[in-house]
Parts: sequence; structure tokens; C-alpha cells
Amino acid sequence: MPDTITLLEAQKKLEHYCAYQERCHMDVVLKIKQLGIKKPEGDILIVHLIQNNFLNEERFARSFTRGKHRIKSWGKTRIINELKARAISQPNIKLALTEITEEEYFETFEKLALRCWEGILEKNPIKKRKKCCDYLLRKGWESDLVYQKIKTLESSTSSD
Repeated sequence: MPDTITLLEAQKKLEHYCAYQERCHMDVVLKIKQLGIKKPEGDILIVHLIQNNFLNEERFARSFTRGKHRIKSWGKTRIINELKARAISQPNIKLALTEITEEEYFETFEKLALRCWEGILEKNPIKKRKKCCDYLLRKGWESDLVYQKIKTLESSTSSD
């Protein structure tokens, strides 16, 4: 039984794991399984992490939203889907989205759309439109916003 880890050792490892970077409950549950800890002890550890503020779903959701929007330029659709995939509750998702101001959101979208449009060297306008739309939709931007912007970009380049 030398490979087994004591509850205290597991607690220290999980505290470090959560302190290093914001984690969601799902991440911690997976880590507990990796450490080979069974259900009742795992639940005790999760309660400890929540009570000692190592694990906070709202804080995770807010941090995740800020980071993915500002660093990866993700739109709300992608952020919402990724948070849902991590089993984040609807109220926490709603709160997390307040981290992005409307002004910042549209400014990021404008920059990204323009950079994407100018970066595509495709001569065929239909293929260029498709490539740019696909890219922006993959990033999680709302389809009406994307199609409207592509129309604007197409008309501004065709009048040049």
C-alpha cells in the first residue's frame, strides 16, 4: 500500500492545485480521481476547498470569461458553451458575462473581424466571405453580428 496517498497529503496537493490557477469543480473532481481518492473522502476534500475559499465556482467563471475574451478574443456564444461544458451553473454564467462590458465586447469584435478580413488573401469573394465567417463563428461570435460585419467589410472593399 505504498502508492496510496493520505487525506492530508491529498488536501495539500489540492490546495496547491487550486491556488496555482482558478479551477472549476469538474477539474477538482478529476484531480481527486487521478489521486486515487474514493467518493466519501473526495467529497470531504471538496467541502474543505470550498470552505477555505480555494474553490469558488463564481470566481472561476468570472476569471475564465475575462481571460478567454481578452486573450483569445472569444465571443459570448463560445464562452457560454465552454462554461456549460464545465458544468457551471446558469446564474454563475450570467454573472461571469458581466465581466465583459458591451463597449469592450464590440471593440474586440471589430478589431478581430477587420484583422481576419485583411489577413485572408483569397481572391474569390465567396470563399473569402466563408473563411472569415467560419473563423468568427468558431470563435463564438453571434451569427447576426458576424454576417452584418462581413457585409460591411465586403462593401467597403468593393468600393475601393
